[in-house]
Amino acid sequence: MKKYLSVINYGMGNLHSVIKSLQYLNIPAKITDKNKEIKNSIGIILPGVGAFKDAMKELRIRKLINLIKEEVIVGKPILGICLGMQLLFTESYEFGRFQGLNFIKGKVIKFKTDLKVPHIGWNSVTFNKKSLLLKGIKNNSYFYFVHSYYCVPEDKKVILTKTKYGNIIFASGVEYKNIYGFQFHPEKSSENALKIYKNFFEICKK
Repeated sequence: MKKYLSVINYGMGNLHSVIKSLQYLNIPAKITDKNKEIKNSIGIILPGVGAFKDAMKELRIRKLINLIKEEVIVGKPILGICLGMQLLFTESYEFGRFQGLNFIKGKVIKFKTDLKVPHIGWNSVTFNKKSLLLKGIKNNSYFYFVHSYYCVPEDKKVILTKTKYGNIIFASGVEYKNIYGFQFHPEKSSENALKIYKNFFEICKK
């Protein structure tokens, strides 16, 4: 069976920019919300643009929450991008208080800073620990961000990368066992940033 990644389609992701990046890298992938295709894939990419509450609602409507949890619990790697990273956490305080997938204990809160919110544009990313996901990428490289909320993990050991915005240093990347997430958009960043997708595919193939 051909090895491929599932890019989860729940109606709110930056699906086409992600899939175009994967195609550019010759990484086999499918945009899907189908049970069988997700189960047969070797890894999951959870993209996302929009509000946390709406995203969880759409995942629930499509009966994807339990499926994703089942696949991740048995060890399938998952990579959350932007809102997709936030969905990996316990809860979000965006327009209320809403439960996430709870793969990583912690919360998602709004920026409180004198700088403009949302945080939009290029910013540097500092590595917090070593990871196969960052292979071939230089520390303090710049990536493209678009977000008003950021993740606060309970266990600081899961923080993979950090980024500073105003007076706040936030977790711009996380890694916990087979669970990965980035707040920035690799597909909107540089060619260098696309190595993240390549590295993720290599991790999934192991």
